[in-house]
Amino acid sequence: MLVVGKQRSLSRISALIFASVLAGCNSTADLATYPSVYGQKPAAMPQMTNEEALNMQGRLTALAGQRRSGAISEAEYQRRLKELQLLAEQHGADTLKEIEN
Repeated sequence: MLVVGKQRSLSRISALIFASVLAGCNSTADLATYPSVYGQKPAAMPQMTNEEALNMQGRLTALAGQRRSGAISEAEYQRRLKELQLLAEQHGADTLKEIEN
């Protein structure tokens, strides 16, 4: 019986300590000095839409199909491939310049 009484006392003391800690956390006075991290932030640049991604995927798939079927020559395929690789290499730098200006 004595053990049960001590457990109840400890539970009550723990509850009081917990309640006092929570009471100290209710202050909202300092919230104005911190940046808000809630909500969605806008992207620096417009993102590719699902339709644009599907369009690009279709174009690349068609190019590969034309190469396989022989509808375009290997030279034409390599020209288009080089064009896309050049775009990929320069796109990052061009976008960064656009953001900085």
